[in-house]
Amino acid sequence: MIIGLVGSRAMLHARASTPFVRLASTTSADKFKVVVVGGGSGGLAVANQIYNRFKRAGKSLNPGDIAVLDAAEYHYYQPGWTLVGAGLRPKSDFQQPLASLFPSYISHIPENVATFSPTTSSVTTSSGSKIGYESLVVAAGLKINWNAIAGLSQALADPKSGVSSIYSYDTCDKVWRDISNLQSGNAIFTQPAGVIKCAGAPQKIMWMAWDHYQKTGRGSDIKVDFVTGMPSMFSVKKYSDALNALRIERGIGADFQHNLVSIDAGGRRATFKKPDGTTVDREYTILHVTPPMGPLDFIKASPIADATGWVDVDTSTLRHVKYGNIFSLGDCSSLPTSKTAAAITSQAPVVTENLFSLMTVGNLSNARYDGYTSCPLLTGYGELMLAEFKYGLEPKESFAKYLGDQTARRRSV
Repeated sequence: MIIGLVGSRAMLHARASTPFVRLASTTSADKFKVVVVGGGSGGLAVANQIYNRFKRAGKSLNPGDIAVLDAAEYHYYQPGWTLVGAGLRPKSDFQQPLASLFPSYISHIPENVATFSPTTSSVTTSSGSKIGYESLVVAAGLKINWNAIAGLSQALADPKSGVSSIYSYDTCDKVWRDISNLQSGNAIFTQPAGVIKCAGAPQKIMWMAWDHYQKTGRGSDIKVDFVTGMPSMFSVKKYSDALNALRIERGIGADFQHNLVSIDAGGRRATFKKPDGTTVDREYTILHVTPPMGPLDFIKASPIADATGWVDVDTSTLRHVKYGNIFSLGDCSSLPTSKTAAAITSQAPVVTENLFSLMTVGNLSNARYDGYTSCPLLTGYGELMLAEFKYGLEPKESFAKYLGDQTARRRSV
């Protein structure tokens, strides 16, 4: 088991009866105690925690007082897509109907937010419905910019291109097909410069592929390379040094500060841009792509965004810096830490406590977030390196006193 996989999924499942579904009217202005934007891991977790916090204090909210807005048909547990790409699980294990995940006391509005009106404490949906709130939590995720790499979308759609990505439900199973079918040649794994979700995932799938080739007797016939827009293997030096040493030990090539900009699927050629603006072409047999990512357009264009497009929140309280009844967590927030499911498990309780305190006594609690996040870095089948850190890229390790150095690879069960 990957550390956190079962726990993170379990926090999304409140065992309850038929969910309360609210179809917002285009002529009425519905108002809720709490509105949560986004039905991903962050939104589902915080909606349930807020309800339970009020109940635990003897101030139970009425069924439907908390509304989650999300028009998606399915919820995807995205950390599981690495396991799909490694041939360990079918992708259907990580997809569930979104509506089935709402307990009876949470109102699900199957619409997306189009605009925010923080001065009137309301949002407008894509159908034109106006939804009011006392408190708002934004947990909408981020945008994957597939079209930022020329030729990528077409290559992903071509089953014979050798190009795949674990960052999409539609393509994560293609990753395993490409990895398992490769008998010889060049296997290139990329990572873009800048912010992405789960920054360890691009190399997790590389390590798994390398291990698969060793175990199946193909290691000497397949050259594995990691080509990344980042300046090192990992953002935290302690883990980066250990991972780079492992890369050298295993004979995996690397190019740093090389950003993938285009793909010629017909010619099996990838073009990378270097910091000086020059480009270099690399031939591949299979190419695993991690696309660039950024803030969602509807947030970037809103009054709740910072200059770069993320929801502008205090790094400790997770409360908006300007609008006091707005909070944010997860990938869409401006929090300067790695965007992972593990981060959400630490952020959601802080949002819950501060929102509860604000709504019941008028001020924030003492709950503070220190930037904790973690990445269980799979380095092969049945082994991992557990990276845990906080703001400032400072290690914050939970198991070091029991296990010793967390840069040491350990067997997973």
